[in-house]
Amino acid sequence: MDNRLVLAGIVRGTPRTRVTPAGIPITSFRLQHRSRQREAGYEREVLCSIGVVIAGEEWRDVLRELRQGSAVRISGFLSRADNRQGEYRLVLHGQRIEMIDQEFKQ
Repeated sequence: MDNRLVLAGIVRGTPRTRVTPAGIPITSFRLQHRSRQREAGYEREVLCSIGVVIAGEEWRDVLRELRQGSAVRISGFLSRADNRQGEYRLVLHGQRIEMIDQEFKQ
């Protein structure tokens, strides 16, 4: 089954990094996306926000530069994340992250 997502946006809030008991660093933050898309022949404004999780050392240097307001493009897959209240939400598990030009800031 296909499960791929590429989303560009602005980092909202301060990215947080924790280390698992196995020693794997995991960075999480919220990504806010805003764009104009064409649907059924009409242009519409799209606004969404999604949690992002990036695991491992591979992107350490990029993640070190990440701040609230950074413009980034994330490629990865969607997965369910449970919280302590037993509710779940979708999160984007990033497998690639790149900083993009600040002119795309929202």
